[in-house]
Amino acid sequence: QVQLVESGGGLVQAGGSLRLSCAVSTPLFSISAFGWYRQVPGKQRELVASINSGGTTIYLDSVKGRFTISRDDVKNTVYLQMSSLKPEDTAVYYCNKLSVNTYSPVYSWGQGTQVTVSS
Repeated sequence: QVQLVESGGGLVQAGGSLRLSCAVSTPLFSISAFGWYRQVPGKQRELVASINSGGTTIYLDSVKGRFTISRDDVKNTVYLQMSSLKPEDTAVYYCNKLSVNTYSPVYSWGQGTQVTVSS
């Protein structure tokens, strides 16, 4: 059973930075695409950033220029570097493997990591 373990969240002031990590227990890590999602209560989970096996990245418009997704295929870990954080970035952040054709989440969700940005 594949596990997704997110970490690195916390409370930060607006304008601050955080780096999230997602450890993935799968032997297929290096050939898989991954994404970071976020969810606030009462709203659907949204895909914030994705990275494929070749390192190509895609970002939600609202985080472009502020967030950077990266991966370490040796450590089987995906990162999300978040800078210039805004209160509207407050959410629980999750990672997941993305399906090849539709970029939909593949595995059961992990526990997520809470990011709270104070104004």
